[in-house]
Amino acid sequence: MSFTKSDLLKELSKNYPNFIKKDLTKLFDIAIYEIQESLKRNERVELRDVFSLEPRLQKARTSRNPKTNEKVNTPEKKSILFKQSKEWAKQVNEKK
Repeated sequence: MSFTKSDLLKELSKNYPNFIKKDLTKLFDIAIYEIQESLKRNERVELRDVFSLEPRLQKARTSRNPKTNEKVNTPEKKSILFKQSKEWAKQVNEKK
């Protein structure tokens, strides 16, 4: 099951009726922006008891095109390592 931003904001507004939807949207945008900026600065992002995000650097390498068997140089790039917490994994995998 995947969530879009609007689905998530509907759930938040339903669970927190005291907040205005506009304020929840702004709060969500700020949180996502801060996570992005932290990852750009190569900092680890951790939401306790939920998940952690860690930027990793993949080295440049020589790879192969499987169709033509041609060698291709793959440049260095950043990737993000996602790791969920044990408690969250247990709740997600719990059968109802």
